[in-house]
Amino acid sequence: MSKNVFVEGPIAPEFIAESIAKHQSKHTIGAHNIFLGQVRADVIHNNTVVAIDYSAYTDMANEALYAIREKAFAKFDLTCMHIYHSLGVVKAGEICLFVFVSATRRKQVYEATEAIVNWIKTDVPIFGKEMFENDTFTWKQNS
Repeated sequence: MSKNVFVEGPIAPEFIAESIAKHQSKHTIGAHNIFLGQVRADVIHNNTVVAIDYSAYTDMANEALYAIREKAFAKFDLTCMHIYHSLGVVKAGEICLFVFVSATRRKQVYEATEAIVNWIKTDVPIFGKEMFENDTFTWKQNS
């Protein structure tokens, strides 16, 4: 069963810290790995990105993220895995993606985190409108 992984606006550093703290009671975990996606102030055609306005087909995206979760647990020996992604406007310098992976050993968390982030980029219908300082925009292209 999928759950909603979306957060309105940027992901707060305090939320990330609280997520880490909640795992201190899980004594079988020996390694955590965290990926934080941050909005960059890219310059595109002489315009600087000041924010990204994220949108998604949330039901489809939550289902795709649930499938990624299942695939990750099947492929890697994980204890915990959490994914959170922003919706709405996230300014340059703010966090828009938080992937938190835990396992008994470090090798699993490194490999899993890289795979999960790549699967999110290729498999999940999340769209980003890059907003420029001159009030124009372009649609983000994932590379």
